[in-house]
Amino acid sequence: MKNEKHLAPSSGYVMLFVLFILLVIMIGGLIFFRHPMFLIMAPFVLLFMRGFFTVNPNGSKVMVLFGSYKGTVRDNGFFWANPFYTRQRISLRARNFDSERVKVNDKIGNPILINVILVWQVEDTYKSAFDVDNYEEFVRVQTDAAVRKLAGSYPYDNFDDEQAELTLRSGMDEVNEALETEITERLSIAGIKVMEARIGYLAYAPEIASSMLKRQQAVAIVAARKKIVEGAVAMVEDALIQLAQDNIIEFDDDKKASMVSNLMVVLCGDKEVVPVVNAGSLNA
Repeated sequence: MKNEKHLAPSSGYVMLFVLFILLVIMIGGLIFFRHPMFLIMAPFVLLFMRGFFTVNPNGSKVMVLFGSYKGTVRDNGFFWANPFYTRQRISLRARNFDSERVKVNDKIGNPILINVILVWQVEDTYKSAFDVDNYEEFVRVQTDAAVRKLAGSYPYDNFDDEQAELTLRSGMDEVNEALETEITERLSIAGIKVMEARIGYLAYAPEIASSMLKRQQAVAIVAARKKIVEGAVAMVEDALIQLAQDNIIEFDDDKKASMVSNLMVVLCGDKEVVPVVNAGSLNA
């Protein structure tokens, strides 16, 4: 497989001076000598003029002569080259590609919406010009394929797969690194350098978004309840130990059970507890 090679063209200003001399000779000969021989120079002058071209900053021209690749001009300025060269302009600037939001299934089958933001530039003009049909379309299609593969490699979250430590939502740095590696491998065929690749949008698909929101809320409520119960148990245990150490009151098993039940209701209840004052004895 061929790679890009540098081509050094002639200075356009020098050749412009040569063209000026040819025009002076041709026009001067027609005026002073009035000989039709000088008209023969006209096609050569026109052909000579076709050899001029410019290369803008962060631009390049790929030169081909009758189907044979001759090189790439990356230098900026005004140049002249073989007028029979066909010249293909390829930009070397960094470009942004914000892909469309695509609906894919994650690792556990949930439909999600995802898109990627890609920063890329042409690194090898030969591969971009000749190894693929349209390198810009190639970037779009291969990026879309890489995103679909990535989404199918990780779960959106770990609700269904609690063993999954890395998810699309929680492992952004690792996921973006894997995405960049995948896209780099795919676009290297076209001589494209990936400067950055990251997930720009990530969400559940509309048909399951509301259900997943309720599920997340339920999980959050369960987690909060678990913390409340753990704290309440610790507080009740501390209260019983403190009462026993200070010999404030002695509890039998029934009274301990009653006290624990009452404290748990007070500490774990959603609503404010209304106290009931016992005006009689403890056994009443």
